[in-house]
Amino acid sequence: MSKNIIFISHGGGPMPLLGDDGHAQMEAHLQQLAHKLPKPKAILIISAHWEAPVPTVTTSVSPGLEYDYYGFPERAYQITYPCPGEPALADRVSQTLQHSGFSPAQDTERGLDHGVFVPLKIMYPQADIPVVQLSLLRSLDAADHIALGESLQTLSDDGLLVIGSGFSFHNMREFFSDDHVSFEKNQAFEAWLEDVCTHAGYSQRERLEELRQWHTAPNAEFCHPRAEHLMPLLVCAGLANRAASAYTGVPILNKSAAMIEWL
Repeated sequence: MSKNIIFISHGGGPMPLLGDDGHAQMEAHLQQLAHKLPKPKAILIISAHWEAPVPTVTTSVSPGLEYDYYGFPERAYQITYPCPGEPALADRVSQTLQHSGFSPAQDTERGLDHGVFVPLKIMYPQADIPVVQLSLLRSLDAADHIALGESLQTLSDDGLLVIGSGFSFHNMREFFSDDHVSFEKNQAFEAWLEDVCTHAGYSQRERLEELRQWHTAPNAEFCHPRAEHLMPLLVCAGLANRAASAYTGVPILNKSAAMIEWL
């Protein structure tokens, strides 16, 4: 059975949980997606907000939260998401990565960052699904992140939902710009991304090669001055080993951002 895998654009910090109008359609889409999916037994999530020298998994039984943002109202630092962890899943992830030639690590102390708890609080507000977070690699190398995803293909399915949580547009200076050129650049990169991820005309080898060379896509480095918010998508694409079943462009902070499904 194919794993259920999704890439989500997770929005700006805690803003989706603070009633920000620029995230309303994102919130609605994530809620619809949660209703569409079978309720997972566990979630493995790769967030743009954790980089480590080697792939690292959270192993806490009761992970805390990392309020890794600043300048927001006090209530942004009182958000709770008391989901359980699942050390057994973390062990399986570590073993799977090790068998593929990685040298994974485990972190018993680290909490879940906002790329995890913000979208999950929208999708699964009961916080009753075990969650394990997997880090990015500090290198931010595209080929390494695709390989990271490919190495997880043998991970047991067993009701697991894998989420890549990033942002398909992440130029902080341009989020609030009404400039038409900025909008056109955003749209051109999104069109490339939709084509590469969903078009059945690509072989998987061709698809992954396009993603490895993502920086050559139209306006790629304008949309991603730094690559960390795109890397969770590359992990998902490597893991899925097939064309995406759906791409949805959702307006977030005045830009179009991708939600991609491999279901």
